[in-house]
Amino acid sequence: MANVSLRHIYKIYDGGVNAVKDCNIEIEDKEFVVLVGPSGCGKSTTLRMVAGLEDISSGDLMIDGVRMNDVPPKDRDIAMVFQNYALYPHMTVYENMAFGLKIRKYDKAEIDKRVREAARILDIEELLERKPKALSGGQRQRVAVGRAIVRQPKVFLFDEPLSNLDAKLRVQMRAEISGLHHRLQATMIYVTHDQVEALTMADKIVVMKLGIVQQIGTPMELYNEPDNKFVAGFIGSPPMNFMTVKVEGNGSDICINEGSFYLKVTERQAEFLKQYIGQNVTFGIRPEDVSFTNLKEAGKTIDGKISVVEPLGSETNVFLTTPSHQITGRIEPTVSVSVGDEISLIPNMEKAKFFNLEDEKAIR
Repeated sequence: MANVSLRHIYKIYDGGVNAVKDCNIEIEDKEFVVLVGPSGCGKSTTLRMVAGLEDISSGDLMIDGVRMNDVPPKDRDIAMVFQNYALYPHMTVYENMAFGLKIRKYDKAEIDKRVREAARILDIEELLERKPKALSGGQRQRVAVGRAIVRQPKVFLFDEPLSNLDAKLRVQMRAEISGLHHRLQATMIYVTHDQVEALTMADKIVVMKLGIVQQIGTPMELYNEPDNKFVAGFIGSPPMNFMTVKVEGNGSDICINEGSFYLKVTERQAEFLKQYIGQNVTFGIRPEDVSFTNLKEAGKTIDGKISVVEPLGSETNVFLTTPSHQITGRIEPTVSVSVGDEISLIPNMEKAKFFNLEDEKAIR
C-alpha cells in the first residue's frame, strides 16, 4: 500500500476563503486515519485534495515519496467511496463494480476475478445481477466499497460513507469497514463528523476546526489527553462538562470554586494549578466520570436540582442544574431519580481536565 504525507497544505478559494490552513498530517502504510470535526472544518476538502478533486493552493502532497500536486486523479492510484454512493442506476451491481476496470482496459478474466473476490469479501455475491434501485441503503454502500476494492489501489478514501444510513446499519457498517481494513491491510483515510465513528474505527484521529488541525493522536490519547477545550468537548459522548471556576488555596492545599460549590484537586493537579491561584480557569469533567452519591460533602460533591433525566437502559444520564451551570452525570439505572429532585454528584477528580480561559489550551 502507501504512505501519505500532507506538508503545509493550504486551500484558498476565490475571494480569499481559506478552507484549509497549514495542514500537516503523516499517514503510515496500512494505517486507518480518520479526519473528524464539525461541518465546514475542512475535512472533506482535505480528502478531496488527496484525491485530486480539489487543487492544492500551496504545500506538498506526497504518496510513497512522490509529489502528487499536479498528478491527475486517475493516475494517483487511489479509490474513493462517496457519501451518496454514486452508483450508475442503469448498470447491474457487477457492471458497477467492473466499470472502472473496463475503462482501464483490464482483460475480462481479471475483471471477473476481482469483482467476484470483492463480492465475496463484502457478502454481496447474490446481488451481482441486481440494479441499484433493487438494493437497500446498506447494500448500495457495500457495492460502492466493492467498486473501490476491485481497483486494488494504494490508498482508500471514504467521504462520510455512512451518513445516509440508519443508526443500526451505521453500527453494522462501521464494523464491516473496520474488518475490511484488517483483511486488506490497506491505507485508509476516512472523513466523518461523527466522533463515535472516529473513536471506534481509527488507528489515528485528526481533529479539525475552521480548517486548522487541532490535534492528532490515537483515540485514547485524544480522549484522555486533549490538547485544548475544543478537542475535549468534541471527543466523547455526551460531551465533557465545562465550568468556569476560580483557583483558591495555598501551597498544595488547592481547590476550585464554582460559586455554589467547591472541589479539592489532587496533589498532581495542585502542582500545575498553584500558579493560577486567584485566577479563573475552565474545569472539565466527562459525564462518565461523574456519579451519584448519597453523601453530600463539601469539597467533594456537586449539589443541585435535576432538570432532565435520560434513561438509556444500562445507564441513566441526569442533567443537574446549579446557579451557574448545567452538569451532565451518568448514574446506575437502579438509582431512582426524577426531574426536580435535589441530589449530589461526585466527580472523579483524577479524571478532571483544566483549560486556560484565554487560549483554551490544556493546563497540565
